Amino acid sequence: MLRWGILSGAKIAREQMIPAILKAEGCRLQAIASRERERAEHLAWHFGAPDAFGSYEALLESREVDAVYVPLPTAQHVEWAIRAVKAGKHVLVEKPLALKAGEIQPLIEARDAAGVQVAEAFMVRYHPQWETVRQWIAEGRIGRLRHVQGAFSYYNVDPANMRNQLDLGGGALPDIGVYPVVTTRLATGAEAVAARARIERDANFGTDIFADCDVDFGDFHLSFYISTQMAARQTMAFHGTEGFIEVDGAFNAGLYQQAAVHLHDRAHGTTQTVRFGAADQYRLQIEAFARAVAGSGEALFSLEQSVLNQRVIDALYASADAGEARPV
Repeated sequence: MLRWGILSGAKIAREQMIPAILKAEGCRLQAIASRERERAEHLAWHFGAPDAFGSYEALLESREVDAVYVPLPTAQHVEWAIRAVKAGKHVLVEKPLALKAGEIQPLIEARDAAGVQVAEAFMVRYHPQWETVRQWIAEGRIGRLRHVQGAFSYYNVDPANMRNQLDLGGGALPDIGVYPVVTTRLATGAEAVAARARIERDANFGTDIFADCDVDFGDFHLSFYISTQMAARQTMAFHGTEGFIEVDGAFNAGLYQQAAVHLHDRAHGTTQTVRFGAADQYRLQIEAFARAVAGSGEALFSLEQSVLNQRVIDALYASADAGEARPV
């Protein structure tokens, strides 16, 4: 039984990850920490966790906690992940793991020295819809892949929200730009070679609120737009010579749309649809992490994969600054 501790009462922890832990096989919610002890005690009571701590340090010192989930502001992810690893804990870190690819190497070194499991919490990695997309592309069901298209947007102008605070790592590219990139990489097995972006920043927040992006994968291109100040939408499409695949509820299945993938066959004029209404990608992620800790040998979303994904985001920012495509 993997005993989990949660560093902070962040919204994603309350609404997604803690409920997933409570439902997951082989897992137990052991402790919640907050810088306000009263808040930690309330959350622990609400979710039935045995322990509550008034500091993150105290939770890391607990011998009753085996694994830690880190949903702190992005700018604090690497610091607290390293501290958790050095305390001997397995660590699942909310995405984006870091703000620069180079920041991840110290965490890799700490992981290797401690011999623990550490992964970035890309829940989409564990949703079966993406395995279906990967399989269809690999089988040649759409012929030669020529283009991938995506969009992810929501509307949030709350100045108190960390997504709108530059010093905490806010911005559209770190928060949601990672998703079209990572799902393209997962579905195709390809890696980006260059990236170009046009970025708009909020005059008050300083964060990027819109990005129009093109990522060159060599044999095909990914084009996508993202925004934190547009009506909510998310979609991904993979277009080939013999057909195309559309993905509904591509990233937050259930919140935007129910998860479904549609295969459109050019030659036969037919459409095949597979729906995934019962899949809980957060629970599947937690269970996969627990099995990996138990020695199953199955692959998680590794820190080395995190570096490759973050390099694309870094290149998109560099391109917007330079006004031209930049290598990944």
